[in-house]
Amino acid sequence: MGVLRSRSLCRRQGRLRGRSRRGDPLSAVSHVAHTRALPLSPTMSDLILNVNFGLSEPSKKRAAGNQKHKSFLRRRRFLERKGVLKQKQLPPAQQQAGKGSQKKSGSWGRNAKKQQAADVARRDQAKTCPKVNNAQPSPAAQNNSTSSKRTCFPKGRGKKSAPLLPAVPSKLVAIDCEMVGTGPGGRISDLARCSIVSYDGDVLYDEYVLPANPIVDYRTRWSGIRRQHMVNAVPFGKAQREILKILSGKIVVGHAICNDFKALKYFHPRSLTRDTSKIPLLNRKGGFPENISISLKRLTKQLLHKDIQVGKSGHSSVEDARATMELYKVVEAEWEQHLMLNPEQE
Repeated sequence: MGVLRSRSLCRRQGRLRGRSRRGDPLSAVSHVAHTRALPLSPTMSDLILNVNFGLSEPSKKRAAGNQKHKSFLRRRRFLERKGVLKQKQLPPAQQQAGKGSQKKSGSWGRNAKKQQAADVARRDQAKTCPKVNNAQPSPAAQNNSTSSKRTCFPKGRGKKSAPLLPAVPSKLVAIDCEMVGTGPGGRISDLARCSIVSYDGDVLYDEYVLPANPIVDYRTRWSGIRRQHMVNAVPFGKAQREILKILSGKIVVGHAICNDFKALKYFHPRSLTRDTSKIPLLNRKGGFPENISISLKRLTKQLLHKDIQVGKSGHSSVEDARATMELYKVVEAEWEQHLMLNPEQE
């Protein structure tokens, strides 16, 4: 009986040992408890039990892995602080933050460039905007403050030319032409005499001109032209070239000057033309309505206290040109200032 009992005990111990090898600590513990509870025979007193707790090995591996990952994170944070890591090596959150900062810096750079360009434009505007001292603008210029502000801004496409600078006396000339009648019934006005004077009234040009068409009516009562004046007259083509050479680049003053240019078959730049028959300031100073054209004779009498175009000999183009220049001098400063503030009224 003792032998059979010891054999069954050994088989039971073998089964429990197999469970303990498979990692079942409870079975191993119960096996130990059971073996302790069983009375052992003298032959089994030297029995040794090997208990293997398999759960401890995975925990050691996991602890080792966690320690390695922590070391990696510490190393990466150190490299990030040093700026060694490139954009692709950074964590996703930091990559997005870096892109956002680049966008902000780019937009800031564009705004800075725009601001710099605006500052340059304002400096150029301050240099180009004219400052006029000791000049009183006319009431029309004072009322039209918005247009005066517009002229100081930088010009864009399709805008008018820049405001004119004050007229230089050497650049001003006055012109007057006398016409005769040609064509059917003498109804066509052709140039027969042209006079140009300087700012001081000096004669720059004064010639009788032979029209290309036969003269039908000399209009002596108004033009002062007679037949004998045409004997040595300058042909129209030559006279036109000489006259236009003098007028080129000059500010030309005249009374009803469109008629003179029509006789010359020429159109002078509007910005360089001063028509005393269309300056409201002259009419106002003479006590005339501003919206009508007053004759040169009446304006000269009222403002210059001179009599012109008298006698039976007819008009003198030199006398008329000098009177026109003297009339323009009366309003020159105010009118030039007005044109600078209102270039559209040239």
